[in-house]
Amino acid sequence: MTGARQGLPTGAHLLGCAKLEAESQAMTDVMRQRGLMALIGGLAGVSLYLLAKVLDRGLLDERAALALAAFAAAFFTALLALAGPLALRRAAVGAAGVAAVGAGLLVWASLRFDTVGQFIETPLWALTGTVLAFVPLPFVIAASGPGWRDYPTLFGQAWTIVVRYAAAWLFVGAVWAVIWLSDALLGIVGLRVIEDLILVSFVPWVITGATLGLALAVVTELADLVSPYLILRLLRLLLPVVLVVMVVFVLALPLRGLTGLFGSLSAAATLLAMAAAAATLVTTAVDQTDLEATDSVLLRRATQALALILPVPAGLGGYAVWLRVAQYGWTPDRVLAAVVAVLGLGYGVLYAVAVLRGAGWMARIRQANTTMALALMAAAALLLTPVLNPERIAANSQLARFSGGQTDVEALELATFEQWGRAGAAALTRLQELSLAPGQAALARRLAQSRSSEPLLAVAAEQVVAALREAMPLRPAMAQATRDRLMAAIAPDEQRDWLTACLAPMADGRPGCVMVVGDFWPEQSGDEAIALLRQPDGYNRFEGLVTVDGQVQRRSVIVLPGFPPDGAQAEAMLQALQGDLPQVVPAPINQVTAGGFGLIILP
Repeated sequence: MTGARQGLPTGAHLLGCAKLEAESQAMTDVMRQRGLMALIGGLAGVSLYLLAKVLDRGLLDERAALALAAFAAAFFTALLALAGPLALRRAAVGAAGVAAVGAGLLVWASLRFDTVGQFIETPLWALTGTVLAFVPLPFVIAASGPGWRDYPTLFGQAWTIVVRYAAAWLFVGAVWAVIWLSDALLGIVGLRVIEDLILVSFVPWVITGATLGLALAVVTELADLVSPYLILRLLRLLLPVVLVVMVVFVLALPLRGLTGLFGSLSAAATLLAMAAAAATLVTTAVDQTDLEATDSVLLRRATQALALILPVPAGLGGYAVWLRVAQYGWTPDRVLAAVVAVLGLGYGVLYAVAVLRGAGWMARIRQANTTMALALMAAAALLLTPVLNPERIAANSQLARFSGGQTDVEALELATFEQWGRAGAAALTRLQELSLAPGQAALARRLAQSRSSEPLLAVAAEQVVAALREAMPLRPAMAQATRDRLMAAIAPDEQRDWLTACLAPMADGRPGCVMVVGDFWPEQSGDEAIALLRQPDGYNRFEGLVTVDGQVQRRSVIVLPGFPPDGAQAEAMLQALQGDLPQVVPAPINQVTAGGFGLIILP
């Protein structure tokens, strides 16, 4: 009592002080974490802004730019997701590993194309990049805790990442809505402070990134409130509905037949999407352990039934893809669809087997989910390596079908070959080589009609010359020696250009070129030649070839009278020269000579 009277602290007072100190320290830690996450988000925004500037100005090689862009996007995405469950240093190491693997594989896959822009136009980079950026994250978190195969951690963290990012981006949207409304309100009184700030190029990037990081920090703090279990419980309610739809579909198959299922890849996509939705609902029902799994007898039986039915849409989706491949051959889209079908069938078979084996079926489904998540990552990685190159598979398939007679000339979709990168270019080169062989006139015409065959740069020079001699009509036909001598003096690139014109048929199917040999310069020994080449714009191109002092030279060709013909007149000129033996006659024109020069008036 004496100590209390003299103001000495009591035990209760000490406990209260300790509690206040702990609360203060906890609040300090919370604010530090929020500031740190906002800083990381802001750095992410600045980094992506600077990288965008570098890309716009072409300061880096495009492959290096792709590597940096892919790494930065994946790194900051992973870091913001991992920084809550893991300490910052460990989160940074894990994020760097995930980002390095994904960026390296994307750059490797981009080598299938001449430019990165062509690679970006395909859906492959976005699909595989998303899988490789997000699916490994729960495994990274689990590896730092109970073990990388611990299913409760994998399940909980996977759904938590989804919910955290969804809530954070919703908050980012709300922040920007407030910013724009605030700017509009201040604009009423003539203040443009917010607008001027936003117009600074890097500011929107910083605001978005910092807001996203701050939101993720707050969502992590409120893990008990912002929990994925609300969504999981709601999704379970859809399970009986999806089951009924699946049952009706299966029962209708014998009555309606399969004819309407396989008209295009859209049918396969619908089947596989439904299979994915069913697998997701089964996963939500079995949850992370038997204790958290649904305790409703109705939902458990519906889950088992849906798991047993799952192989049907997955298998039919795969069969639909296979029918398209058997009918039309592989394309990159069909390769991707086939990979998705295999994954869907893997889920279906493993789920069905898990249920058929009886007791412990939920544990086996969870194990199947872990296995298929690893398979999904492996498939995404393989699609970015030469092991599973969709463009090469497609190009080889279409070439094999054409060579085997399964695809006729008119059915060749030559324009799509250009979208298949270097594999497509190699396939076009092979088709061009085939078109130069005897009996391939139809293929030659088809290639000539397509812009894919301009120019024939990859075809060997000797093949081009031989094909040009065969394709270009010669008048008179016995002037082969002069033709060969003059043609040999033409540059290889121009020889290819001439061949392209010859292979583009006129309306009557005849070649779009002709060479006329004659004594056009009586004062020079030997014959000269004029080559006429049909152009895509409807005009004829004229090339004069003469020999001066033993050297082949080019000379301009003038059309008399008037302007060069086009359209039907240009074709009529070519047809006339290819038909009757042309006569070389003096030009109806005179000149006046003065000082060794001649002056003429063109008609």
